[in-house]
Amino acid sequence: MDTGVNAYSPTDRSRVKRLHERGKYDRETVHAILDAGMIAHIAYVIPDESNGGQPYVTPTAYWRDGDTLYWHGSSASRMLRTQSAGIPVCVTVTHLDGLVLARSGFHHSINYRSVMAFGQARKVEDVAEKERELNRFIDRIYPGRNATMRGIEPQELKATTLLAMEIEEASAKIRTGPPKDDEPDYALDCWAGVIPIAQVIGAAVPDPLLKAGVDWPEHLKLFSEGRRLDALLTEHAESY
Repeated sequence: MDTGVNAYSPTDRSRVKRLHERGKYDRETVHAILDAGMIAHIAYVIPDESNGGQPYVTPTAYWRDGDTLYWHGSSASRMLRTQSAGIPVCVTVTHLDGLVLARSGFHHSINYRSVMAFGQARKVEDVAEKERELNRFIDRIYPGRNATMRGIEPQELKATTLLAMEIEEASAKIRTGPPKDDEPDYALDCWAGVIPIAQVIGAAVPDPLLKAGVDWPEHLKLFSEGRRLDALLTEHAESY
C-alpha cells in the first residue's frame, strides 16, 4: 500500500478493507483511473427534516485539474443547488475491464479499475475560472475544438452551475488477471478465463443539418472507429 508523500492518506472512510491488497492510494494510480473516464457517480445527502436526510447518487460528466474534480449542469438542478452549499460528497468512477469466469460460481469475478474520492463540493463563483474550466472540459475531451466553435454566451454561463471538489481522500481498487479457483477445481472439465470488455468508438454520424462542405475536422482524427475510449481519454489527459 503506497501511503508516501505522493499518495492520499487514507482514513477509515477511504481505506480499502475487503481484499485490501487491491487498494492503492498513490496519486498516479488514482489520477490515471479518473483520467481514463468521463462519467462519475456522485453520492450526497439532501437534508430532510422528516427523515434526517435522503441519500442520492447522480451520474454526471466530470473532469480533473490537479487534485480538483469539476462537474457542471443546469443552475436549476436540485443536485447542484444542494451540493453548492459545501456538503460532503463521494465521487466514484469505475471501468469494467473483463468478465472473469471461474470453475465455481463463488469464484466468478470482474476485472475492474475504480476510484472513490471524498471532499466537499463548492460552487465556482469566479466568472473567469468558470469560463476557463468549462472551455477546458471541451478541450480535455476534444483537443482543439474550442478554436472551431463560438464562445460561451453570457446567458449560457449564467444558466450553468459549475462545482469543484478538492480531493481530500481517495482510494483506488483494481482487479486484474485470471480466475482464482480452489485447487481441486482446476481438474474440472470446465472452461475458465477472462472475457475482455471495453468501450470502443463507433463510426461518426453527421448531423442531418450539417452545413454542406463541412468535412470531418483534423482535431477529431483521433476518434477513429474501433479505438478504445479509455485509451483515447488517457492520451488526451497526458497531452493536455
